[in-house]
Amino acid sequence: MSKRLLLVAVLALGFLLGGWLAYRYFAPKSAPVESASILLEKIRAVVKLTTVEGEFSEIYNYNEYSGYFSWFWDKKALVRVHATVAVGYDLSNLRIEADSSARVVRIGPLPEPQILSIDHTLDYYDVSTGVFTDFSPQDYTRMNQKAKDLIRERALQSNLMPSAREQGKRIFDMVGFVAESAGWKLEIISAPPAHTIQ
Repeated sequence: MSKRLLLVAVLALGFLLGGWLAYRYFAPKSAPVESASILLEKIRAVVKLTTVEGEFSEIYNYNEYSGYFSWFWDKKALVRVHATVAVGYDLSNLRIEADSSARVVRIGPLPEPQILSIDHTLDYYDVSTGVFTDFSPQDYTRMNQKAKDLIRERALQSNLMPSAREQGKRIFDMVGFVAESAGWKLEIISAPPAHTIQ
C-alpha cells in the first residue's frame, strides 16, 4: 500500500513539475501593446533668448482626506518634482533700427526677463488609495499642474530673475563690442517710465 502511495505521489509530483516546466518554457510570452499618435498642431516663429537656467527639486504631498473612516476614502501621494526652469527674454517685440549714415544700431526697449519654459518630470512615491477610491486621470493632471505652479513660485522667489537680467546685460555688452569692432555704435533704448495714477 505504501509503495502504491509513494508511486502516486511521485507521479503527481512529476506531473506538476512537468506542467510547470512546460508552462515556463513553452507558454507564449505576453508583451505589452503600445501605440502612439503624434500630431503636429502648430508651428510658430519665436525669438527668445534664454540667459539662465535653474534646476529645482521639490517634494509635493497630495492628501485628499474625507473625514471619518479615512481608510475607505482617503487618497494620498508623495510626488518628487524635478524641473529645469529657463529664464530670459522674449524678443518678439524688440525694435532694431540701423542708421547707416551715422553707423548707429538702436535696440530697445529691452523687455524684463521672464520664465520662458518649465521642463519638469514627476516621480510618484507612496501612492495609496482608500477601499472605495482611486486616482483618476484628472487627479494626476491636477497634481501635475500644481507641481508646475509650485516650481514657478519657487523660481520667481529665487535669484533667477536678477541673474537673467545681469546675464542679459553681459550679452548686450558683447553685442555692443562686436558692433564697435565693425565701426558701428550700439544704442540701447530704455523703456519709458511707467505712469502712475494718483
